[in-house]
Amino acid sequence: QVQLVESGGGLVQPGGSLRLSCAASASVSSIDAMAWYRQAPGKQRELVAVINTASNTNYVDSVKGRFTISRDNAKNMVYLQMNSLKPQDTAIYLCNARRAGESYWGQGTQVTVSS
Repeated sequence: QVQLVESGGGLVQPGGSLRLSCAASASVSSIDAMAWYRQAPGKQRELVAVINTASNTNYVDSVKGRFTISRDNAKNMVYLQMNSLKPQDTAIYLCNARRAGESYWGQGTQVTVSS
């Protein structure tokens, strides 16, 4: 079992930045992949960014060049640095961990981009 707790969401103006954090109850170095998803009202959940144990990363096209996913194995943390935020980035952002065929989710943190 892996418990995940997200933090760092909030209200930010277009063009601003936020850093989301995900605290894991297990060693992130033992987790096959950690990812950030987002879900906007009326839309399907979308994979935003993923990082594996080798720290290889992948991003959805809409955030490439603006978002950066990273992990701190010593602190069991995963981060999502979000720059140049746009109103269409508004969503609940959820942390996900995949280990040994199981998938675990946090409860999410709200990000609202609005002037």
